[in-house]
Parts: sequence; C-alpha cells; structure tokens
Amino acid sequence: MKTPYRYIPILIPMILSSFAILAQGKKAEGTAHAFSADYQKPVFQSDQRAEKVKEISPELEALMAKYAKDNHIPGIAYGIVVDNELIIASATGLLDVAKNTPAKTTSAFRIASMTKSFTAMAIIKLRDEGKLALNDPVAKYIPEMAKLQYLTEDAPIIDIENLLTMTAGFPEDNPWGDRQLDEPDQMLLNMIEIGISFANAPSMQYEYSNTGYAILGHIVSKVSGQSYQEYITENILLPLGMSHTYWEIDDAPQHELAIGYRWEDEQWKLEPMLHDGAFGAMGGLITSIEDFSKYVSLHLSAWPARNGAETGPIKRSSLREMQTPQFPRLNSNGDCAIMSGYGYGLGIYQNCNGTKWVSHGGALPGFGSNYRFFPEFGIGIMAFCNLTYTTPWPLAEIEALLYEKGIMKPRELPVSDILEKRKNQLVILIQTGNKGLEESILAENFFLDSSKEHRYAEYKTILAQVGEIKNITDLKPNNQLRGSFTMEGENGNVEIFFTLTPEKDPKVQQLDINFKEKE
Repeated sequence: MKTPYRYIPILIPMILSSFAILAQGKKAEGTAHAFSADYQKPVFQSDQRAEKVKEISPELEALMAKYAKDNHIPGIAYGIVVDNELIIASATGLLDVAKNTPAKTTSAFRIASMTKSFTAMAIIKLRDEGKLALNDPVAKYIPEMAKLQYLTEDAPIIDIENLLTMTAGFPEDNPWGDRQLDEPDQMLLNMIEIGISFANAPSMQYEYSNTGYAILGHIVSKVSGQSYQEYITENILLPLGMSHTYWEIDDAPQHELAIGYRWEDEQWKLEPMLHDGAFGAMGGLITSIEDFSKYVSLHLSAWPARNGAETGPIKRSSLREMQTPQFPRLNSNGDCAIMSGYGYGLGIYQNCNGTKWVSHGGALPGFGSNYRFFPEFGIGIMAFCNLTYTTPWPLAEIEALLYEKGIMKPRELPVSDILEKRKNQLVILIQTGNKGLEESILAENFFLDSSKEHRYAEYKTILAQVGEIKNITDLKPNNQLRGSFTMEGENGNVEIFFTLTPEKDPKVQQLDINFKEKE
C-alpha cells in the first residue's frame, strides 16, 4: 500500500525519549489503581478554535479547488475536526466523471492504508481484553509462521508487536501489495507456508509492510472467532457511529461510491475497483469524511491524560499507546528537522519547533487519502480523493493557514497545589532566609549540593542587584512538580526555576535563580 509520505531512515534508537508523546509500553491492561482526585488536566485558554476554523472555510475551499484542478484530480472531499466536532466538511469536483456526479462529504472513498490503524486498534482492544499479548509469537496464532526461514541464526522470533510497528523484517511491498487486496485468506496462508523473503532481521529496523498488516487481520479473526471485518465493524465502527463505512464495494450505496481514476494521456482513465479480501486489513476500508471524522475525534479524545470515565470503544491510554513512536528516525534535509517513528498503524512526528502530530496516508489504484491530527491542539484534518496514488491536499498551505489564523494554540497546564505552595514558600525563603522553612520545604540534597552559606550569599547578592521587588509573576508549570516564575524588581528581574522530589510530600531538590538586568 503506497503512502504519500516516506521516511528517510537515519536510525537513532537512543533518542526515542525526545518525543514528548507518552510511551505506554506493552503492560497488561485493565487493572485498577489509585489516582489523584486533585489532578487538573491541561485546558485551552480563551478557546476560539472552532470559530476561527469556520472563518477559514472560504480560503480552504479555494485552495482545494485550485489544487484539484492543478493536479487533475476528479474529486476531493475534506474536513477539519476540532475536538469531537466536524467544523468544516466540504468537497470539490466529481465523484463519477461519466455521470458528472459531484463529490460530497457523504461520498464513500476507499482510504487504503489509513485502514491500518483500525486493524491495529482491533489488536490492542483484544490485548486489553486479555485475549492476546503483544509479545506473543505470531506462530501461536498462525502455525505456518513457525516454518519461516529467517535471515540469521540469532534472529528473534516475530511477535505481534513486530507486525504492528513494521519491524518484522519483511520487505517494503509497494505496489505489489496493492494488487493483493481481494485475495482470499488461503492465499495468505499459502504464501506464509511456502516462505516469505526477508529484507532485514526482525526487530532491527522499520520497513513498511502491507503483508504484516494482512497477517494481523488474520490474527484478529483467529482470536475473536469472527472475520476481522466483522470484529472491527462491531467493536469499533458501529460504537463510533460510523454506519456509512464499508469493506466491500458492493455494500456501499452505488450513488455515493467514489469511482477511481488515473490521469494518463491527458485524460482520466478508469481504474479497476478491487473487492475485499485477506489483504483488506491493510487497506480495504471505504468511508466518508463525515464518518471518518468520528474516528479522528476518538484519537483526539485520548488527550490530555485525565481522570474521568472512558467513553470510547478503546481506552484513552491504549489510544496514546498507539500514537507512541518506535524506531525513531531523523529527517534533517529541510530547514526544520523532523523526527519520525511508526507506532501502531500510525506515523508520529515532531519537528524542530516541538510541534507533534500523528498521521497516515493511503493510496491504491484510483485513490489517495491522508489525515493528520495534532494532540496538543485538538485539531484534525483529513482529505480523500479519487486519483491513483495522489496526495489529496496542499498540506503546507493548509497548515500555514491554520497557524496564520491563530488556530494552533496548545492547552495550558494548571499549576498544581503543591507547586504553588512551594513557590510561595520559596519567595519567603529567598527574601528573608527564614530558617524555619528549610526543614519543611528543602530536600536533604539541597545543602549537600551547594552549601547553605554559599546559597544565602548568592540570594543576598542577587536581591541587592534587583532592588525593591515590585511584582511576582504567576508560576509557569512544566509539569506537576517543576516550574518557574519571576520576581520583578526596580533594577531588573530574578528568574527562578525549581523542581520537587518524588516523595509523598514533595520538597525542593533544585533551585536556580538568575539576575537579569532591565533592557
């Protein structure tokens, strides 16, 4: 299954931690645990995202119409989601050229590899239900896998997570995989039994594999006792209200079904419409913008981590786990370097400015699709088109428009009670040297790292430089136990950063204060 993006792999496994997206791992799910009832989740301040998105609708419509014309695309349907609401839904061009049928937001497009995260979600849901483990050998469910000839004697046995993260060692299989969509299950099993050629040893590096996701579909069927199509429909699509999403082209209302084309010899030529089959788990879904927006909203609903009841077909922590990158790679060719990694059916990215997004594209003969969502901003964008292997949108222009209009604003983290308390105590300690506070707020390492005499002498010198304190700013939290604030004086400012210990009663383990003259 071809995708509109390609990774430029410079393997840097040591810097996985540079992604700020929360890693969840392969832990067992479903166990209740204690939690803080006082936790305050990050929130949007003066939230006008939905209103601002509505305002860009005319500009976006013009962008998409021009893009379709310039790239000979018959029709495009697109949308923008803010949290759980589809704010913009529109279409341009034709669904069916011969019948002159206009594309609509209810039109059913084949979304190709965007199907993969649904298959991954089915696997994770089965894991959460205790029906499989991600480190289970694939041969446990498909005995034919035990006969594979690996590249090396020391190769680890392929497990389910290898398939999810495309690290099984299988070769990239575009565009061969595209033409296997309607093959029966037995073809897949026969292929495995005869043998699969390896590009790499398992668990060594990422390589895009449609075959791996076809195998995952078979595992879903084996474990659930029903076809993967039935399982995903009953456990993911219908609970989300995606009642106009299909696997088989014959099941979609024919007046809503997008007809696929390729541009050749200065004209549109029909592409054959493939039926569903064993490889559908890697790219068979057919859906509309209105339906797919509900799926994007589900992924956005995982953020931020918070208290409260679960409302979706899969847990919020499991959604965040799907959005966790494996085998990160660095693309430093552009002006702003980008880290990328593949999670569970999703690509995860972070650029040099710290902006994170989750994305996946899809392409089949006759179709191109893509979606991208920004967990920190609660914004999701998506587009489908009916032209072979085509990127369905002018992404750079769309993102520039979103930033230009001030739509891309992140949530802000409220200050925790303990952080605010320690800030107020530090203000007193720094200004007065109140020794009574030392034992109650300072960690045992505090005066071991720098002597008491040295610290108080430093505070005294800085306070003398700054002069009379006129104002103390609000605390800017980095998290629940770390933050910074400023003491504004007549001659300059005292910039203060502190971090607390992991103890039950957190104390100050680090305190940095710096004088900054007025400009």
